[in-house]
Amino acid sequence: MPTTSAGLLPYRRLPGAGIEVLLGHMGGPFWARKDEGAWTLLKGELDPDEDPHVAALREASEELGMALPPSSAPDIELGEVRQRAGKKVLAWAREWPRPGPDLEQINSNTVEIEWPPRSGRRIEVPEIDRVAWLAPDDARRLVVSAQAAFVDRLEDALTTTGT
Repeated sequence: MPTTSAGLLPYRRLPGAGIEVLLGHMGGPFWARKDEGAWTLLKGELDPDEDPHVAALREASEELGMALPPSSAPDIELGEVRQRAGKKVLAWAREWPRPGPDLEQINSNTVEIEWPPRSGRRIEVPEIDRVAWLAPDDARRLVVSAQAAFVDRLEDALTTTGT
């Protein structure tokens, strides 16, 4: 049965106009040499009966290995997408303050995987091995394809609200 994840798309405003969004590069040997389609929102699976927005904030904090900076405005609900394998992802966007925390020091939580596949050997890898601030066009090119809709929705929401 497909799972449901909740995630956060941090964004920051650029001087003048425009935004950048923060994405994480998936960790582990499978993703090590991949770029396009290897980036993701900071997200994870919901715990039973967990509020999805609370889960999104928890997962983002775990994947960054730090407390999230407080938001000066309400988070923006970005809706949901269904990824190719059937996983449903719910997302919110949060404006990241300037200057924000030092993201060079991320310390993502880890996950155990079988590597190489079908080998029976288990290794522990970081869920996210690095993060980057990306212009929306770059983010759409690099992120898991279904998640590109979240970048579009964020841009639309910021344009609609005039903020």
